[in-house]
Amino acid sequence: MNNIPYNRLKAVEYAEKWALGRNPAYFDFQSLGGDCTNFASQCIFAGASVMNFTPSTGWYYRSASDRTASWTAVEYLYNFLVKNRSVGPYAHQADVSEIMIGDIVQLSDRNGVFYHSPVITAIFPEILVSTHTFDALNRPLSSYSFYSLRFLHIDGVRTW
Repeated sequence: MNNIPYNRLKAVEYAEKWALGRNPAYFDFQSLGGDCTNFASQCIFAGASVMNFTPSTGWYYRSASDRTASWTAVEYLYNFLVKNRSVGPYAHQADVSEIMIGDIVQLSDRNGVFYHSPVITAIFPEILVSTHTFDALNRPLSSYSFYSLRFLHIDGVRTW
């Protein structure tokens, strides 16, 4: 297995292109509970160019009915990225000092349920994110209401 760098610029370019619209290559999950993690996965894929086609525990999208939960669900994306030891992108939960553009931030409610996965598109002068569900392009993270957050720093991508 080989490691390749995650292309953060491609992830951010994708996020900025599609934050306020929908790429017709992907189903819009807005009416099925939200589209934020689907959008985050699309951005990550733009920067990684590699999916993990392991049934159930991988991370891939072929169609709305042929995908893993990790492609579209907040907690499943987190689990895939931090536990992935195989092909595809991998990450660790990071401190704010480690984040870079193209990383993911996940927001939780007061019950500790993480419900939103915006993509970090800028860091200075403040953290800006782009996302679906509550569509936003370069929105200040500080403008969101949340109980807690966690940052996912994408460390790289594994290929065969």
